[in-house]
Amino acid sequence: MRTDAYLTHLIFLLLVSVAVLHAHASQKAQLENVAVLHAHASQQAQLEKFILSRRARTSSSEASLHGWSGVSVRSSLQVRAGYLGSDQSALKAADKIPALPGQPKGVDFDQYGGYVTVDEKNGRALFYYFVEAPQDASSKPLLLWLNGGPGCSSLGFGGMLELGPFRVNNDNKTLSRNRHAWNEVANVIFLESPAGVGFSYSNTSSDYDESGDSKTAEDAYIFLVNWLERFPEYKTRAFYISGESYAGHYVPQLAATILSHNMHHNRTIINLQGILVGNPYLDRYKNQKGRFEYLHSHGLFSDEVLANVTSHCNFNSSDAEACLRTTDWFYYGPVDPYNIYAPICIDEPDGSYHSSSYLPGYNACDYYPTVTYLNNPLVQEAFHARKTEWGGCTDLGWKDAPDSMVPTLKWLIKHGLPIWLFSGDFDAICPLTATRYTIQDLNLSVTKPWRPWTANMELEN
Repeated sequence: MRTDAYLTHLIFLLLVSVAVLHAHASQKAQLENVAVLHAHASQQAQLEKFILSRRARTSSSEASLHGWSGVSVRSSLQVRAGYLGSDQSALKAADKIPALPGQPKGVDFDQYGGYVTVDEKNGRALFYYFVEAPQDASSKPLLLWLNGGPGCSSLGFGGMLELGPFRVNNDNKTLSRNRHAWNEVANVIFLESPAGVGFSYSNTSSDYDESGDSKTAEDAYIFLVNWLERFPEYKTRAFYISGESYAGHYVPQLAATILSHNMHHNRTIINLQGILVGNPYLDRYKNQKGRFEYLHSHGLFSDEVLANVTSHCNFNSSDAEACLRTTDWFYYGPVDPYNIYAPICIDEPDGSYHSSSYLPGYNACDYYPTVTYLNNPLVQEAFHARKTEWGGCTDLGWKDAPDSMVPTLKWLIKHGLPIWLFSGDFDAICPLTATRYTIQDLNLSVTKPWRPWTANMELEN
């Protein structure tokens, strides 16, 4: 595997911070009869709705792979019609953020925010937040972070609740530093994608009904090529893509798009060195199977429920309606499905909220201050975002989504791209059991046997 000291450091931080990625109670499920975070704010709820909405459709990423051997015509034309070859130094300077409202003193890194147009005809533009490393930024890799959904914000979740440099305090106005921030080891872009998510937008409203995996990958590619014109010092920098949950679709497909363009043009347009995806949603049926096994093994539903599910379900595209009815809804109690052992956020009828129990250093209700902060007009102005009502997740018309990313992952492996799949063991939505099943489907040779993972002489999760 190609790597360097900084990527090794990044991977280490990534693993020890996995509880931060998916344990955060900011991404709550709205369980029936349980007052927790609103469903529209939840990546889990968004993924659940997405899965239910596409049950009648079956597909495979095999078909999508025909596109990787050739280059999208619109993508090529849009890149040429964009800013390539033009001086974007003024745009870069305009995107620089001197300071965010409520930012603590002593911030020692540069940050930028703004838009990159990905379709001039339709007026479609994606919003990004970019934070450079505090030390030795010029020698550290560039990393793109993508949250899942589909339709959830990488700024709100990834940037403000998980691995970004700041956390919003409970006063909804001030920020504090995040000691787990990934920009300590890389220069990180948080991209709100596709258009319609967060601050990203289109002037053509029909774009929101034509979203999907292919278009999301294509737009993200156009974004990157044009963003690198704005930040030319990163053109030859080692580049990695990372994300979580439904980014298990976003990341591999964007990586395949990048490699396809590099091969088509016989040169390195984007210096992609690898991808890293945490608790990824990679395979529709393997995720469903792994999820039920995980919930049962952690005592979250009974032997009878598991027996009912397994008797009706083969967990493949041939499953009958009886299986679908069995798995339509199951209630496993008032837990945070992204961290089954963490407190949950209780949403009271009077609009107040509080954690179900106290855990030092953990705020189960941290999503609320983030929403308030990102809807502050002064904050939106500082980010160089359009004045709008910001929300964590958006319902979009999703036109295509392969059932499995295994063919795409195999294609990437065939072309020599390092892939790191990691899973925290508290996540019940895209659990480690599902990740294991997907890895088995890759049919890879074992080069190193399984071993327990330790840090500081202690067994980790």
